[in-house]
Amino acid sequence: MTGAAARLADANDFAPGDAATWVARGRSPEHAEALAKAWRDFPDLPADRPLDERMTRTRERVVAIRPVHDAIAADGEAKRRARNFAFMEGKAQAGTISDRDLAILHGRDRHGYGWDDAVRYAGGWYAAHAGWAYDPRPHLTSRHGRDAGREAYDRGFADGGGAPADLFDVARRQIEASTRASNHPVPAPPARPARPLPSSWPLPTDQPRPSRWSRRLLILSQGEARGWPTRARQPSPGPMELLAGLPDAAGMTIVMLIAERGFVDARTTEFTTSEPAAGWADRLIALPSLAASLRSLIDGRDFDDILVTAQGDYLRVVDAASSVLPLCRTMERTRNTPLQQRAHFRTWVERGRSGDGNRGAGHIRWSKLAKGLSGKLGEFTARVGSSRPGHGHSILIELADGVPAFGFVAADGRPLNPEIVIGNKATMRQHMALALRSFTGATRT
Repeated sequence: MTGAAARLADANDFAPGDAATWVARGRSPEHAEALAKAWRDFPDLPADRPLDERMTRTRERVVAIRPVHDAIAADGEAKRRARNFAFMEGKAQAGTISDRDLAILHGRDRHGYGWDDAVRYAGGWYAAHAGWAYDPRPHLTSRHGRDAGREAYDRGFADGGGAPADLFDVARRQIEASTRASNHPVPAPPARPARPLPSSWPLPTDQPRPSRWSRRLLILSQGEARGWPTRARQPSPGPMELLAGLPDAAGMTIVMLIAERGFVDARTTEFTTSEPAAGWADRLIALPSLAASLRSLIDGRDFDDILVTAQGDYLRVVDAASSVLPLCRTMERTRNTPLQQRAHFRTWVERGRSGDGNRGAGHIRWSKLAKGLSGKLGEFTARVGSSRPGHGHSILIELADGVPAFGFVAADGRPLNPEIVIGNKATMRQHMALALRSFTGATRT
């Protein structure tokens, strides 16, 4: 149906004499019935009637509808005032209301002002209370007229201690305001928990020092364990699948949070892919054994690096049991979109260290792919070398002057080759990061 046809159909369906027509257009039942009655009492005359008769009928209907429009406007204004005053009352009950906003409620309760006049009253009261000069400008008007707005402002100014006729009025009130402010007690800063909750931990970066896999703790949930959704609506490999391709990660501690069950060993527990029942997180948090189940999985182990990948209600449950988590050097969590969560997890994985090897830390500065992928860390630069058909892809590690980084050995005395050959180009970035950290942690011979 074209736009013109749709408008024609809508016009044919418009029955102004039926109250349901006006209810469907947002009017209250009372106002809708009054509008419909006006249209029934003064319907449109046929098009073949004289023009003056049709215009007279229209004017009669306008006169009949005018009281309804006035009632609609008055009802909207009453609701606006009620909403505004209710908002201020809520702030007063919560203890977050300011002195100026509190004066609005005083103007209503003491003098019976409506919203606009109460705001003018509060403006005058606060001007006197803060030690400001009297405002003689004529813009202080309200819906009741300029005189009413000026009267509300003047009364508020007087209630706040102002006296415009006094020559020393402003100086006196400024002294009182400064004394009043100095006598106010300094509010105590909000209480902070003894340890930061996992929900407040920062996102993973490549700045922290790499840690041994055996001293790393991963806390995930069954949500992302199934894989992160992608734009193709197909889940990408989850954390467990990505770690399965890293033999060195076998020594890492992995804890999984399963709805309705709590914390379990991720390597030995099967989990379902069904959605948990509503309210499962609150029921789990209420269990006194929740923290104990997490403690039993990490007890007796030392950690330098903790990552939490749980989101939503799962993260809320982790927060509830965080008192048993140890304070360690690096504590982070993934966040934001699934795509970013996956990138954060890969960044964290790349910081794993095996055996007695030494790997450098710091932020790797990557170039744009359009200019050719390269990364810089310290004095070293990793570039993509020339391709070798049938022999994989090469990565070159160079010094700042572009010379290949020969003459470096790892912590175990093994010489490092500045040219690394890989078979899968899709893992180029990960191998470049690993090579850069190996060279920054190496020793020159």
